[in-house]
Amino acid sequence: MDIEQKIQELKRRDHLAEEGGGKERRERQHKEGKMSARERIEFLLDEGTFEETDRFVTHRANDFGLAERKYYGDGFITGYGRIDARLVFVFAQDFTVFGGTLSEANAGKIVKIMEMAAKVGAPVIGLNDSGGARIQEGVVSLGGYADIFLRNTLYSGVVPQLSAVMGPCAGGAVYSPAITDFIVMVNKTSHMFITGPDVIKTVMHEDVTKEALGGAVTHNETSGVAHFLAHDDAECLSLLRELLSFIPSNNLDDPPRKPCTDPIDRAEASLDTLVPAQSNLPYDIKDGIRAIIDDGYFFEVHEHYAKNIVVGFARMNGRSVGIVANQPAVLAGTLDINASVKGARFVRFCDCFNIPLITFEDVPGFLPGTQQEYGGIIRHGAKLLFAFAEATVPKLTVITRKAYGGAYCVMASKHIRTDVNYAWPTAEIAVMGPEGAVDIVYKRELERAANMYTDEAERTASREQIRQEKIEEFRNRFANPYVAAERGYLDAVIQPRHTRKKLIDGLEMLQTKRDKNPPKKHGNIPL
Repeated sequence: MDIEQKIQELKRRDHLAEEGGGKERRERQHKEGKMSARERIEFLLDEGTFEETDRFVTHRANDFGLAERKYYGDGFITGYGRIDARLVFVFAQDFTVFGGTLSEANAGKIVKIMEMAAKVGAPVIGLNDSGGARIQEGVVSLGGYADIFLRNTLYSGVVPQLSAVMGPCAGGAVYSPAITDFIVMVNKTSHMFITGPDVIKTVMHEDVTKEALGGAVTHNETSGVAHFLAHDDAECLSLLRELLSFIPSNNLDDPPRKPCTDPIDRAEASLDTLVPAQSNLPYDIKDGIRAIIDDGYFFEVHEHYAKNIVVGFARMNGRSVGIVANQPAVLAGTLDINASVKGARFVRFCDCFNIPLITFEDVPGFLPGTQQEYGGIIRHGAKLLFAFAEATVPKLTVITRKAYGGAYCVMASKHIRTDVNYAWPTAEIAVMGPEGAVDIVYKRELERAANMYTDEAERTASREQIRQEKIEEFRNRFANPYVAAERGYLDAVIQPRHTRKKLIDGLEMLQTKRDKNPPKKHGNIPL
C-alpha cells in the first residue's frame, strides 16, 4: 500500500468515526429537539479548536453479536478545545451508537482525558446522553463507571467539573454528574433517576412519569440535584460557557478578570430605601445585589431551588465573586434544610477555586417546626456553618436587616473568620426579635401588670400596652447595629448607597490574603 492509499484509508476511517450511528439516527435526534454529539461539541467550543482523542477506539466485547457491531469511537467523543481561548477537556455521549451506553473501552477514553485535565489544570465538561451501562459487557462496564467516579472524586476541588444532562441519565450513571460541581439539565429532553418508572411501579406500586420522576424541572425545583434549567441544547451549552467565565481553570489559578466600565464609587441611592421601615415587611434582596455588582449582572445558581437563600456569581470591579444572600421575600429569609445545604455547597465550591465570597444577611433564624427538626435541621444547618468557617478565601458580609440568634453566627459572622463585616443602619443584631425577647425577658412583669385588673379587657389592654413599650425599648437598645459595632463584631456601619465602593475597597485590600486551616487529612463536615 503506497502513501496515497494509506492517506485514503485514514480519511475513510475518519469518515466512519464522524458518521457515528449514521444519518438516520442523527435525524431522529434532531426530531426530538436534540443536537448530535458532534454538533454539541462544536457549539460549546470556540470555532475550530476541538482536537479529538481516541476516535478509532472500539469495544472489545464479543458476546451477544457485538463482535460484528463495532463503531469507531464506541459511542463517546472525547478531546480538548477552547472556550473563550481557555483550554477545556470535553466528552460527549453519542446516543446514535449503542444508545450512548458506557463500555470498558469508552470509559477508558473518559478516564484518559480526566487524568490529562488534572495534569495540565483544565476544566472537564461532560455532555451526558446515554442509556447507561452496556448490559452486554456485564461487570466490565460497571467497572468503567467506578473508574470514572474515582477520578471525579480525586479531581474534585482540583479542576472544575461541569455536567450537562442532555438526554437520559439513569442508574449508576447519575453518580458521575452528581459528584461534579454543577449540573445543567434540558427541559423535556433530559432525565435523571436511580430507578425508572417501570421498576418503581413494580416494586413500590407508584405510578409516575419520567418527567415527574427525574425531569429537569423536578431536579431544579424539588430535589436540587440540578443547578441550571435550560430550554434547549443551545441554551444548555451557552450556560456552560457563561459559567466558565466566572471560574478559574484550576485550584491554583485566580478567577478570570474582565474589564470593568461600571464606576467603582458608583453610589446607588435606591439602596437607602430598599429595606422597609417595618421590619416584618418583605423585599427582594436581588434588587440590592444587582444595584451593587458590576453592570447589575447576576448569574444565579440553583435559582429554582430553596428560594429563601440566593447564591450565584457576579463581578466587582471586573473580579469574579460568589454571592450568598438570605431572601426576605421567601419564608422571611429563614434558613431551612434545603437552603442550608444549597448555601454550603456553593460556599465550598467558591473556597475550592479561590473565588471571594460576599454575604448579604437578613435572617430571622432557622425555620421552626417538627418537619425541620425530624429532617435534621441541626445537622444540615451545621453544614452551612462548617462551610463558612472552613473557607479561607476573602469573605465579606453586609447585614442589611435581621441577624438573629444562631443564624447570625452561621451567616459569615466575624466570629467565624469573616474578614470584613459591614451593617446598614437598618440592621437588627440580637439573640431574637424584640417581640419574642420581650415575651421571655419581661414575662413576669407583663403578668403582674395584667393581674392589677379584674376585668379581662382591662387586663389584656394593660399587658399589651406595657409589652409594646418594652418592645420599643428593646428595639432601641439592642435591635440595631451599634452594640455589635461597639464590640468590634462589625468593622463599620455604612450608608447603603456606598456599599459597592466599600466592598470593592475591601476586596482590593484582601487581594493578597493568605489563610489556612490546621494540618489534617480533611475535616468531617456533618453530612
